[in-house]
Amino acid sequence: MPEPHAMEQHFRAHSRVKEFTAHGAKVHSVAWSCDGRRLASGSFDKTASVFLLDKDRMVKENNYRGHGDSVDQLCWHPLNPELFVTASGDKTVRIWDVRSNKCAATVNTKGENINICWSPDGQTIAVGNKEDVVTFIDAKNYKTKAEEQFKFEVNEISWNNDNDLFFLTNGNGCISIMSYPELKPIQSINAHPSNCICIKFDPTGKYFATGSADALVSLWDANELTCVRCLSRLDWPVRTLSFSHDGKMLASASEDHFIDIADVDTGEKLWEVHCDSPTFTVAWHPKRPLLAFACDDKDGKYDNSRDAGTVKLFGLPNES
Repeated sequence: MPEPHAMEQHFRAHSRVKEFTAHGAKVHSVAWSCDGRRLASGSFDKTASVFLLDKDRMVKENNYRGHGDSVDQLCWHPLNPELFVTASGDKTVRIWDVRSNKCAATVNTKGENINICWSPDGQTIAVGNKEDVVTFIDAKNYKTKAEEQFKFEVNEISWNNDNDLFFLTNGNGCISIMSYPELKPIQSINAHPSNCICIKFDPTGKYFATGSADALVSLWDANELTCVRCLSRLDWPVRTLSFSHDGKMLASASEDHFIDIADVDTGEKLWEVHCDSPTFTVAWHPKRPLLAFACDDKDGKYDNSRDAGTVKLFGLPNES
């Protein structure tokens, strides 16, 4: 696998963006299974799609229907590559099994769901809704085991890699940290001067990154909870982040028409992936330097463009 100092040369040889139609409307979320064999996407069209990575091409495996509203976010089981979960505005969470191509369980929640994550040990699913309530679901029996109502705008949620802390980014520019499973407030970090939108932990557990409405990406030491550096190459609010499988690269995107790929150790730019429209979801493959992303149609502004319903891949070998 190429090291970061060779990444510019690697990306030059793999710089062609390949795209495939996944949905009939804009794609809100993309995520890889833990083994890297499958890519799932969730869409405004109320469905999820799963594609199989066959060598260097994507083959559509199935389309998952059942939600009554937009699928806003999805994620895979961290240890089982055959289960994924979707969060929808229809006030439900659905767990899907790719072996049966069916919904394994439906969990009713109190509000319109907008963000979701699966704990690193695979035991719990957390889902946040538009009313800033986070619901914790037992991943064995799919029963709700805790609910927390927050007094601030909750944007994105995540466990740390050790599974003993729970992080929330909020509308006050803070990172709120709670103990887990006790769910007791531990610390609130003033991370940004404006809305703190997204958060992502790197696979090695060394760092986490946050993105904000101030257009900055902040890199944090996960143990010391101190800011290591800031990246300032984007001009618009940072909507999505993803670390590469080895923790050495960080992709960030916004309404800027490019995805920034940074060297985590230095903060230097390794590459720009150019896009035709805003990008609100990115996901590195769990085993190789292959980036999946989807561009937003901006509430109908790009309905006539090829971006609506399209998922894209950057990092596959260029065709001769």
